[in-house]
Amino acid sequence: MNQEKTQIVKSSFWANFFNSPTERSDLEKSLSSIPLFSSLSKKELKLLLEIIHNRTYVAGEFIFLQGDPGIGLYIVRDGEVEIRRKDASGKEYKLANFVKGDFFGELALVDGEKRSASAIALTDCRISVLFKPDLDEFIEKFPRKGIKILQGISIVLAERLRKLNEDFFQLLIKNTNGS
Repeated sequence: MNQEKTQIVKSSFWANFFNSPTERSDLEKSLSSIPLFSSLSKKELKLLLEIIHNRTYVAGEFIFLQGDPGIGLYIVRDGEVEIRRKDASGKEYKLANFVKGDFFGELALVDGEKRSASAIALTDCRISVLFKPDLDEFIEKFPRKGIKILQGISIVLAERLRKLNEDFFQLLIKNTNGS
C-alpha cells in the first residue's frame, strides 16, 4: 500500500479573509502614538480607522519586495519585521527591524515610487496598512485633517533625513581619519 505524506503549509492567505474585527481601541492607541497621526483628535482618528486595512503575515512571508510599487504605510501591531536591501550584485543587507508600535513605508504616502527595500515578517505578524489611494481620498474629503497628516509625514521624514545626514557625516569622518 502506497502511503502519501501530507505536508501542511502554513499560509496567511485565509487568515486575511477571515480576520476578526479590529481591536479598534488598541489600533487607535497605536495610531495616536505615531508622529504622523499624533496631532489628530479622537474623532479624527476614528475617521482614519475606517480606511485602515489589517493583514496577517506568517514568519518568513514577504510583506513587499524591493522594486514593488510603494502603495502604503505599514504599522506593526504584533510581531517583528525586517527590512532588507539587495545591491546590484544581489548581496542582501539588513537595514532595520521593526516591532509592535513601529511603522515603515511612509515614503509611499508621499511619492508612490518603487520600494527601495524588501520587508519580511521575521515572526508571525499582524500589520495595519494605510494605502495611498485611501489616504488621498481621505485628504480630499477632509482637507484640514489631511493637512495634519501631511505635516506629520513631513516631520517624520525630516527627522529621518537628519539622522541619515548625521550617520553619513560620522562615516565620512571615520573614512577621512583612516579609522
